[in-house]
Amino acid sequence: MFGAVIHAPGDVRFEEPPDPTIVEPTDAIVRTVAACVCGSDLWRYRGIAQVPSPTPIGHEFCGVVEAVGDAVSTVEVGDFVVGGFNPSDNTCPLCLKGAHANCINGNHYDGCQAEKIRIPLADGTLLATPGMPDADLIPSILALSDVMCTGWHAAVSAGVGPGKSVAVVGDGAVGLCAVLASVQLGAEVVIAMSRHADRQRVATEFGATHIVADRDEAGIAAVKELTDGIGADCVLECVGTESSRQQAVGCVRDGGNLGLVGVPHGDLPVNELFWRNVGIKGGPAHCRAYLPELLDLVLARKINPGLVFDLELPLAEVAEGYAAMDERRAIKSLLRI
Repeated sequence: MFGAVIHAPGDVRFEEPPDPTIVEPTDAIVRTVAACVCGSDLWRYRGIAQVPSPTPIGHEFCGVVEAVGDAVSTVEVGDFVVGGFNPSDNTCPLCLKGAHANCINGNHYDGCQAEKIRIPLADGTLLATPGMPDADLIPSILALSDVMCTGWHAAVSAGVGPGKSVAVVGDGAVGLCAVLASVQLGAEVVIAMSRHADRQRVATEFGATHIVADRDEAGIAAVKELTDGIGADCVLECVGTESSRQQAVGCVRDGGNLGLVGVPHGDLPVNELFWRNVGIKGGPAHCRAYLPELLDLVLARKINPGLVFDLELPLAEVAEGYAAMDERRAIKSLLRI
C-alpha cells in the first residue's frame, strides 16, 4: 500500500510502507476512502514539534472495513465507518463517564494518510453509517473524525447554549467548526474572529452573526463592543499559540468560560482568570461521545462541516496538501484514496 510519511520539517513523502495487519483481536483494518491534513500535523511540518525519525502521519479518515479481529462485534467487513482521532474502547470507567479522549486503554493510529489503516479498539472507536453514504456526504463525514468533534468539544466545554454570546478565536477548520457547533447549540451571538475573506465566507455560511477582522487589543475591543462592553459569555480558543490564548483571555467576560482545544503552545494567566471568575475547560475532543449525534446531523443534511475542505487532491499529492495549508492557500486539504 501507499501512504504519507514525514521525514523532517517540510518533508512529507508518498511512500510504500508495509500493509497493516490485525495485531490484536480488537483491531480492524479499514480501506481508506478519504483522509485529510490536520492543523496539528503542521506542528511537525513546520518544525515546531520534533520528527526524530520517518513516521507515518495522519489521524483523520473514513472508509470501508476490510478485516476485523475475532473480538470485534459492532462493525463488519463492508461497513462504511468513521472513527475519532483518539481511539477508545468505549467501556472503561473514563469512557463510561464520557471522557473518551482519556480512555484508560486508548492507543494511537500508525498513520491515517494511507490507503489502509489498522484501527485499534475498533468496537469503541468506529461508527458505521447505515449503508454506503451518498458521495457528496463524504467530506462532512470525514470532518467528524476530528475538526467537527473538536469544534463541538470547544463549545460544549465552554457551556455554549441558548442565549449565549460566543467569540471564536481561530479561523482554521476547527475554529470554523466551532462556529457551526455554537450555532447548533443555540448561541444568540456568534463572533468569528477572522481576517481572511475565504474563511469569513465559510463562517458566515455556518451561521456566524458577526465577523471581527481585528486582532490583539483592537480585536478584543471589537468583541466587547458587540457584547455590552463586557466580553463574550463563552470564548472558544482553537489555535493554541501564545497570542491566540491571550486574545481569548481578553475577549471573555468576567464570570464567563474559555473552551480550549488548540494544541497548547502558550501559557495562560491562571491567577488573573481566578480573580475574574473565568472557567477553563477543554483539551482533546471526546470524539466517540459526540460521533453518534453529529453523524445523525450530517446524514440528515442538517450540518455540512465538509465546507471546511477547500482543496481536494489524490493521496499521491499529499505533499502539496501540506504546503497549501502551511502557506494558507487552503483551509483544509482533503485527500482522496
